[in-house]
Amino acid sequence: MLINEASKLTNLTKKAIEYYIEQKLVFPNILDNGYRDFSENDIECLKKIYVFRKLGLRTEEIKSVLADKANNTLQKISVQRELIMQRDQVKKSILDQLSFDKNYSELSKELRAIEQSSSVTEKILEAFPGYYGRFICLHFARFLNEPITTSVQQSAYEEIIAFLDNAPSLQLTEDLQLFLMECTKHINTENIRDMIENTKQSIENPDKFLSENKEVVERYLAYKQSEEYKNSPIYKIQTILKEFNNTSGYYDVFIPAMKKLSVSYSEYCMQMELANEKLLLQYPEINKLNN
Repeated sequence: MLINEASKLTNLTKKAIEYYIEQKLVFPNILDNGYRDFSENDIECLKKIYVFRKLGLRTEEIKSVLADKANNTLQKISVQRELIMQRDQVKKSILDQLSFDKNYSELSKELRAIEQSSSVTEKILEAFPGYYGRFICLHFARFLNEPITTSVQQSAYEEIIAFLDNAPSLQLTEDLQLFLMECTKHINTENIRDMIENTKQSIENPDKFLSENKEVVERYLAYKQSEEYKNSPIYKIQTILKEFNNTSGYYDVFIPAMKKLSVSYSEYCMQMELANEKLLLQYPEINKLNN
């Protein structure tokens, strides 16, 4: 079909369609008379572009999304939008404070903290692809809103940036990549936030968590000791992740630096250690599973 009909079917102007052709987002055939001939696939592509533009995606982002059959790019953009909204909320709070003559110097520190948080979270998304990157990005983002006020914090920040810039790629075999994509393709940012919040609540009150989830924990531990688990793709992925974290500097560089950078993260880690101690007291067989 010609561009006039394509325009009607996609709600895009002819000028917009021509622009997307120039940007190599859609590739209609060229007829002998020089007119463009749009296929059904071209029309579907243009309809997607219309939706993405309405959602505020840039041309380069749309190009990446259209080239990504696994939807990892869309999920990554969703996390980036989530982080932007969080930062915008903090900026709104700063504007409110300015209206009450709050000290500009103090507020400048908060703005620098926002910029530093943005640098770290963006680099986490780049360093750790797919679901793993999205999860740890949102996990650490909530600890990165504290202004850097000491030389120790500044040094820790620089360590984190250097680690993320030089972290080796996480290597999964093609079958494990497909398994992970299939298992996580329906997990959105809201689901991840819920998981993070549940973890937070469990370590803040481990006795209550263990009491209320006794059967679930015992079923989980039984499964982790089974041959089914040891032969499963998830076991292979967790083994690779554990090895990656041990050899990449994640445990030796990134985590210690995060503790120095963020007081709230350091406190969180202490809570996690106490919760783990209580878990091990009740279920000492976990030590065997971790070895």
